[in-house]
Amino acid sequence: MVRSRRPSAQTLLVLNALVREPAEWRYGYELGRQVGLKAGSLYPILIRLCDRGLLEASWESDPTPGRPPRHLYRLTGDGVRLAADAVAESAPAATPVRPRLREA
Repeated sequence: MVRSRRPSAQTLLVLNALVREPAEWRYGYELGRQVGLKAGSLYPILIRLCDRGLLEASWESDPTPGRPPRHLYRLTGDGVRLAADAVAESAPAATPVRPRLREA
């Protein structure tokens, strides 16, 4: 059975940040700084979104020398739809966020 709960305020912050450029891979640290969440709040949200098939994760292919590879995140097609709907519902009388999709 699939739960249909509204996303938390913190999850909405993450979704809002990701839906603005859904095709772009983002680092967790970068997302955390952008939305103002610490790792203890951010990474459980990212893991939950991945587990639900709304976010895909990948390892960095060319890490900076001397630094371990980092995870990258971006929304899946289902994630883009959910994020756009959730952000639009949460913003009273605001202009809905429309994701910019790149032409392949």
